Formats: sequence, structure tokens, C-alpha cells
Amino acid sequence: MVMNAINDLPILLASNSPRRKKLLSQIDIQFESQTATVNEDLTLDLTPLELAAYNGRLKAENVAAVNPEKLVIGADTIVVLDDKILGKPVDKKGARTMLALLSNRTHSVITGVTFIWLAKDLERSFTEETQVTFKALTSAEIDYYVNRYKPLDKAGSYGIQDWFAACVTRVEGCYYNVMGFPISRIYAALKKIAESET
Repeated sequence: MVMNAINDLPILLASNSPRRKKLLSQIDIQFESQTATVNEDLTLDLTPLELAAYNGRLKAENVAAVNPEKLVIGADTIVVLDDKILGKPVDKKGARTMLALLSNRTHSVITGVTFIWLAKDLERSFTEETQVTFKALTSAEIDYYVNRYKPLDKAGSYGIQDWFAACVTRVEGCYYNVMGFPISRIYAALKKIAESET
């Protein structure tokens, strides 16, 4: 049984994100979690795809360094509009500004994922990109969302899984990638790793 093989892997998620943990649990993956202590620098001279991949790998490397016997999963998600990276807002004013920029526009959500298992000399990485389109947002809707949901921990200042779903008119690509964890590709990667261990 494939799930038994996957759950024989010593999986360690390099994140304490409740969304990432919920998605792994949702597909019956058994894992531990540990927060990566890294500085996510959005100013590096990299393309958005390269930056998401770089930060995802950085998180995995950080946690794997002290957990060589674990299969570590690191992930980083960024929001991109007109080739400009929108990180997490520093305050409510920043969140309102970001949402106003995204209003009535299509943007990209990119996640870089890296698997590192030092004891097995294993490293695998991929990036996933999803296009998301918002309806035209009113100032009242932006204020309601920012004040009620306080999206300061979210890239782009929104969560597609909460009230803001009412403002999303189109998603092209993996929906779960917009939540920060492209779970289908992660499952596929774990399955391949498990098969290689049997």
C-alpha cells in the first residue's frame, strides 16, 4: 500500500504554517514539523521562479542540517504582479495597498519546494505556478477583509481559503499552490521517494 510506504518515511516539514500542516494531514501523511530560521530576502537578483526555489531550498537546508536522518520538506510561496514580488505586508496599510494593486488583475502565485534527506544523499526540487484573477475590489471590501481576517502572515495579503474566496474569479493551475503547498506534486514526489526506498 502506497500510503504505508510513504508513512514509513521520516518526514519533517520545515514550517509551522497551519495551512501547510493541514494539507499534509488532509492526505493522511504522517509528519513532524519544525520552523526554519532563515531570512527570506526578496531583494536578491533572481527571477521570481528562482527566488521561490531558492527560499524553499534554504528552509529545507536549514532544518535538514540539524535533522540529517529526516526527509525534510521546505517550501516558499511568493505572489508576483507585473514581475514585482509582493511579500507579506508589514501592517494593515500595506495589506490594503497590496490588495488594491491586485484588484481586477491576474497575478502569479509561485511555490518552490525542496526535499532534502541528508542521510540518503537525496535532494529534489520543483516549482509550481498558478494564475489567480481577482474581481474589482471596493475599498469597503478591502477594509472588511483586512480588519476581520488580518492577513499579515500571507504573501499578497490574502488567503484563498477564507472569506477572500468571494473575490477570486479565476484560478488557472493548482488551487492548493495558492494556499502555499501544491499537494498533488508533493504527494507524487513522496511516492517516488518511497518507491525508491523499497
